[in-house]
Amino acid sequence: MTRTADLWHHYGRIRHTTDRAVPGEFHWSWGQDSGPGAELLGDLDGRCVGDLGAGAARQASHLAVHHHPAGIVAVDASPAQHAMACDLYGHLAPRLRLALCDVPAHLRASTDTYDVLYSVFGAVDFTEPRELLPAAASALRPGGRLVFSTLAHHLGGTPAHPYVQHTEIGGKTPDGTAAVIRRWVLREHVWTKLLDEAGFTRITTEVLPGGPGPRAADTLLVTAYRTQEPHTV
Repeated sequence: MTRTADLWHHYGRIRHTTDRAVPGEFHWSWGQDSGPGAELLGDLDGRCVGDLGAGAARQASHLAVHHHPAGIVAVDASPAQHAMACDLYGHLAPRLRLALCDVPAHLRASTDTYDVLYSVFGAVDFTEPRELLPAAASALRPGGRLVFSTLAHHLGGTPAHPYVQHTEIGGKTPDGTAAVIRRWVLREHVWTKLLDEAGFTRITTEVLPGGPGPRAADTLLVTAYRTQEPHTV
């Protein structure tokens, strides 16, 4: 069986060599420079928190250092991103645990484990939502919170999809060969319907305006809670 190429091998490598600090702030916006912060996650004292598609685990390291969760698990399926996270923030164990794993598989194996799950342009963007969202609901304890930021429209300004459809974007294999990555860029009502079907309630959305520039983008910020009753998928 051929192992799937790591299409995130090249992502963030320059920053990895120049910025090794634990971030002093937590941002949801595409530009990582404005908008609300970690307060959207609620009081994290003594809580079990999961970062879905954590990449180099910068947001997770911030929460581990500047807040007081019982523990935070930063999950990512990319060996390259996991290796960078271990190099940057492995010293924050055991409060921060870095897990190299397929995100839906991790969630399905973690029933009723988490109080809070979040994704900052992470696994929610790059995983079939009809697979990921029910798995996230099952991994949360009843009443647990899911918060994620995603693109409110495609880069370049094309509107988000009005139904569940992925967009193919460019990526590279470790040897530099061009490849395709699937990304879900969906309108607010589509995310709301998907979350409701997955077993979430109290769903709210907010658009954070992007700044100027050709690569600027508005951010769709979504908060939802697992229903108090068990949900059957």
